[in-house]
Amino acid sequence: MSIRTRIFAATYDRFIAKTEAAGLAAHRAALLTGATGRTLEIGGGTGANLTHYGPAVESLTVTEPEPAMLKRLRRRAQEVAPAAMVLRAPAEDLPFDDAAFDTVVSTLTLCSVDDQPRAVGELRRVLRPGGRLLFVEHLRSDDERTARMQDRLNWLNRLVVCCDCNRPTLDTLRAAGFTLDQVMRTELPGAPPFARPLAVGSAVVVAVAA
Repeated sequence: MSIRTRIFAATYDRFIAKTEAAGLAAHRAALLTGATGRTLEIGGGTGANLTHYGPAVESLTVTEPEPAMLKRLRRRAQEVAPAAMVLRAPAEDLPFDDAAFDTVVSTLTLCSVDDQPRAVGELRRVLRPGGRLLFVEHLRSDDERTARMQDRLNWLNRLVVCCDCNRPTLDTLRAAGFTLDQVMRTELPGAPPFARPLAVGSAVVVAVAA
């Protein structure tokens, strides 16, 4: 565990507090009304989503790869979601059977995984046919000028918040076999211009006809 990851975990909630208050928390709350059945959240961080899961969720499993974050996640889960299973696992190598979940949740996680296509492939694998991925994710802008700025300044985003703001996440989802269901293109409130493009929505694993 590096000093950098410890500092990032310790300061994350304070760092993002204004963004949460300006609209990110509302995006989380609205999105997670769609979580049902056996639900998996990847990259749970410090547990910002935990209070937003409703009674339609039969079971909740939350993964987090970073030990410093995991410590805070487990503490938060004990307080607000004691029935949740919390474990350490990277999104690229999920320790679950195929089709194990009805819903998978990813909020500001696919921008920080080491291998986005592999992680998305894992999400598709563990979702049942007809299962739904719910996401709030950074996005490469459709505006060429903004996209170029994202490319130039992505090093700064990685330095400050440990993620890539310029990934073609929706294209990655389509390439993995997801069908985009409902997608809202919006902005991450309070973020600098190059890190504002945001997608909030859902994608479905289409059942293959027999």
